[in-house]
Parts: sequence; structure tokens; C-alpha cells
Amino acid sequence: MIDLRAVTKTYQAGHVAVPALKGIDLRIHHGEFVAIIGQSGSGKTTLLDILGCLSHPTSGEYWLDGENTNVISESRLTTIRNQKIGFVFQTFHLLPRKTALDNVQLPLMYAGVPRVSQHRRAQELLTMVGLQDRLLHYSNQLSGGQQQRVAIARALANHPALLLADEPTGNLDTQSGKDILDMFETLHRDGQTIVMITHDPSIAQRANRRITLSDGQVVADETSDLSASARPISSEQT
Repeated sequence: MIDLRAVTKTYQAGHVAVPALKGIDLRIHHGEFVAIIGQSGSGKTTLLDILGCLSHPTSGEYWLDGENTNVISESRLTTIRNQKIGFVFQTFHLLPRKTALDNVQLPLMYAGVPRVSQHRRAQELLTMVGLQDRLLHYSNQLSGGQQQRVAIARALANHPALLLADEPTGNLDTQSGKDILDMFETLHRDGQTIVMITHDPSIAQRANRRITLSDGQVVADETSDLSASARPISSEQT
């Protein structure tokens, strides 16, 4: 599903080139729940931006579901983001003047889904995340954990092949964070592909695969069915 081939990303700070990613080779298959872990400045967010087709590599290739995202048009990238990728952010990004139901319907509206089907799908998703009694509540009437549930429902609206989560529990209390991770595990068991960014090793342990970044490079890749010792990644590993 995801195939990164010698991906680099370099930013310009004045006349200075600052490398953020250095030759990333990585494959992620359908149905995996992957945590990408690393300290601030390790390249996690830059990698997530590339996975989400929000940024292009400086060099190397990013293939998603058999398409080389480096060479397709911007309109096609927009379609991929809308139809294949769901985003969950630390800060929720809900529209404050819209209800939970409206927020979840938004990506369906952009996708041209009929109004009746939008409403039905949004209701189904909000019920799935346990907010069936909060459909008409506005963001400021919801707790942080409830807002993140709405954000997850919105991310799943168009049946995305890939769910990307950037520090999804970062603004939540301990119990709400646990509830969100429980939800991710349920989605994973149902076959959803999830890539989650975190700096917290205990949160990363909830994933079935953990990839560690340091200084823009993958330094370890471990899965739940392996020994506790991490193994270096190569382009041949899946």
C-alpha cells in the first residue's frame, strides 16, 4: 500500500539547506497499525506530510496504492487526499459553528455524496464512536475526548484506505486518550490501515508495528510478534 523509496526532504533556511528526512525506505501494507515514534525534530511530522500527500519529497519516490505520487497532477493528489486518506490531528480542527453531525458530513459534501446519504453515513459514524446522543452538539459543548471522536468519525467518512493520526491523544486527559487508542485498535481489527505519529513510547506500544525515527532516518522497526529488540529497516523489509 505505502512504498517509500529513498525519500529525502530538505528545507531551505535562508542560504542553509536543512535535511529533515534522509533516505527513507519503508513499506506499509494494508491493515497494519503503525506507530512512528521519535523526539521533536526527528522528522515525524515531515514524514506524515509526505504520507498524506501534503508535501512532496525532495528526492526519492512515494508510491500509494500503486500510484507514484511524485508524478501525478495536483488535482489527482487532491482526489487522493479526499478519497483515500483520513486525517486526525492533535487539535481536532472542527468547525466551531457546526454541529458534530455537520462536521462529519463535510467531507461527504465535498465528495458529492447526496444529502440523505451524507446524513445517514454521519449518523452511523457518530454512533460507532459513541456519540449518538451528541449529534446536534457544537464543538464548545463537547469535551476534548468527544471532539477527537468527532474528528475520527469525520476522517472515516469517505471510507479512506489510510488513516493518518498526528499525536491524536496529545491534548487529551489520560482516560480520553486511552479511549481513543482503544478505538484505533478496534478499527485496526476491522482492517483499517492506521499510521500514528507519537513521541510517547507507551502510546506507540498500542500499535502492532513501531518505527523509530532519529535525525531524519529510520533507526528501528519492530512488530508485536518479534522479540523486544528492534531491528534496522531495509528496503526489503515489509
